Amino acid sequence: MRCLAFLLLTASPLLAADDWNQFRGPTGDGIAPASSKPPVKWSEKENVRWKTAIHDKGWSSPVVWGDKVWVTTAQEKGKSFYVLGLDVNTGKVLHDLHLFDVNPLDTNDPKDVSQYNSYASPTPVVEAGRLYAHFGSHGTVCLDTNTGEKIWERRDLLCNHFRGPASSPIVYKDWLYLTFDGFDPQYIVCLNKKTGETVWRKDRTLPYKNSGNPKTDNDYKKAYATPSVFEIDGKPQLVSSAAMGTIAYDPATGDEIWRVITDGMNEACRPILAHGLIYLTAGSKSSLFAVKAGMTGDITQTGVAWKFVRSAPTKSSPVVVGDLLFFVNDTGVPCCLDAKTGKKYWQEGSFGGKFAASPVYADGRIYFAGESGKTYVIAAGRQYEPLAKNVLDSGCLASPAVVGNALLLRTHTHLYRIEAGK
Repeated sequence: MRCLAFLLLTASPLLAADDWNQFRGPTGDGIAPASSKPPVKWSEKENVRWKTAIHDKGWSSPVVWGDKVWVTTAQEKGKSFYVLGLDVNTGKVLHDLHLFDVNPLDTNDPKDVSQYNSYASPTPVVEAGRLYAHFGSHGTVCLDTNTGEKIWERRDLLCNHFRGPASSPIVYKDWLYLTFDGFDPQYIVCLNKKTGETVWRKDRTLPYKNSGNPKTDNDYKKAYATPSVFEIDGKPQLVSSAAMGTIAYDPATGDEIWRVITDGMNEACRPILAHGLIYLTAGSKSSLFAVKAGMTGDITQTGVAWKFVRSAPTKSSPVVVGDLLFFVNDTGVPCCLDAKTGKKYWQEGSFGGKFAASPVYADGRIYFAGESGKTYVIAAGRQYEPLAKNVLDSGCLASPAVVGNALLLRTHTHLYRIEAGK
């Protein structure tokens, strides 16, 4: 049985079957509830329940609580920031909230952000009555999901993201965790989710590399990963990947529990837990690591159970289904490994095009959404079995969400509800 990768231990009601409350879903690992049965095939003319245009630009993934789905978006050059709330059943826009305007804080040419990222890439977190929308150093806002009113706002947590923010916030108990692995500085901060006040902040202490060019040295310090909270031996750990390595913190204090040095910059994978192993990637090094859970200190030499050093993703996170681990790399090459040993069962030729979105698993199938507008569906097995190639007018950088028997897909231009027979 797979481990629950993220435990939302709050006084809020338990997640309903149709709540997809954060990046990569209720357990933070891309696994849909067992009752979910989204369609295998669709197109612009088939199995689309609704399609709603989303203004401006954002790569944040949709999140769902109750009868509302939420996304963030921003003006392409990073001046104006928004949250949209839609009726999950009809696609009608219920809230279109202009949060704030800023002068872009990134000191690079804004064309770099337009090419590689958006100013609204972090996925929000939603729970009963509240939405936490994060835009990196530009601002973090807590909203009332019924009225759309601001409960609190932080605009003073700064860093130069260099090419825009992407790390998503997460909630654990009464805490909200935000990650700032920028060009300068690099740190993780814990806020009181009720008030927005800082509980603790920890600067990164990792062996960053230098390029030899003072203008680009800090480029090796950037990362875009979202952390996870795991219960290990009865105690919680905040596992947070960064450039050069991953550090696990005590969620209450920020004290370091363990670290592993993996090398590489631009790390973007969210850690997942299964079989007593924590799965990480190494960003630009295109390597995947399986680290033994339950250790302390620097475990670089002693804690790595296995690693896969060829063709791992730098942006998309893997998904573990039973004893199998699936991923697609940046150039569209899908792969299946034994999750316990790292043995490769299969690796196929490229789907074609680029892939940044993380896959989801539902009803025995893996869904891979690409940047070209094509979503590939395969059987989650030891043998490669393609099931469908589905084409929409525009592509995905946001990861899919699963709501009941529907798939929510955010493309460059629209949000879709894909559902059989609709």
